[in-house]
Amino acid sequence: MFCLALPPAAWAKTEVATVPMEAVQLGPHSYFVQGLPGAASSENEGFMSNAGFVVTRDGVVVFDALASPPLAEKLVSLIRQITDQPIKRVIVSHYHADHFYGLQVFKALGAEIWAHRFAEGATRREGAAERFEQRKEVLFPWVDDDTQLLEADRFLAGDMDFEMGGVEFALRHVGPAHSSEDLAMLVKQDGVLYAGDLVFRGRVPFVGDADSRAWIAALDKLIALNPRVLVPGHGEPSHAPRTDLVFTRDYLRYLRDQMGPAARKLVPFEEAYEKTDWSKYRAMPAFDEANRINAYNQYLRLEQEGGE
Repeated sequence: MFCLALPPAAWAKTEVATVPMEAVQLGPHSYFVQGLPGAASSENEGFMSNAGFVVTRDGVVVFDALASPPLAEKLVSLIRQITDQPIKRVIVSHYHADHFYGLQVFKALGAEIWAHRFAEGATRREGAAERFEQRKEVLFPWVDDDTQLLEADRFLAGDMDFEMGGVEFALRHVGPAHSSEDLAMLVKQDGVLYAGDLVFRGRVPFVGDADSRAWIAALDKLIALNPRVLVPGHGEPSHAPRTDLVFTRDYLRYLRDQMGPAARKLVPFEEAYEKTDWSKYRAMPAFDEANRINAYNQYLRLEQEGGE
């Protein structure tokens, strides 16, 4: 079922996440947990994406809520090992299942949920109910009929800076890219950038039918922030953020440079794909799973853009 609010009673769930999860400190205030490789499955209990949290003297800001309430409970327990400050705010990078299905745990603790305004109505979008049913099947009992898909309490119109407990935060709308509502968060004092799924480190990104031109502009926006550490939506943090941001940006440019002329000249996709030199990316993780799909969807998008 879909609900937009929880009763005041605290969230309670008998199922407990058993996958290993560790809070790793990246700066004086900034921490993250790293999801396991691969797609969501019963083996990893859906723990295949990253989340972060920032401890200030007045409260905790969480970035993303993980893929199930039990995973969110485990994240809360790690936060409690570090601080007893209240969890005041959850920033949702985007409304894909592995990043927000744990929100009800934080809502029950009194946290306010923030997301970009383009996420409004995300739980009622076409495909949301189908994805929920798929997750219940794949991740039962960690995702079940008690899992509530919550929308934000506050929708942001665009970029926003705020301060909490002496720590300064910069929220940047960097969509439409991986999703229309992509948000990134920079912890200014720490130089730690939580980038969500705009950056897939050490692997071929999943682009699908995303607006690659807007995604490239978004990555340029993140490069300009000049972070010290970058936390991607999946995989290890980067201590050379510019390198990883540039890699993702240049991969997207390569897709456009190769598929655009083919679409403009009406070269069939299969012919264009086979003639493209993919050697720079072929040995990277997720190439077989993602690259052809990325190329095909960008070919179709570039047809609509006129092959630019």
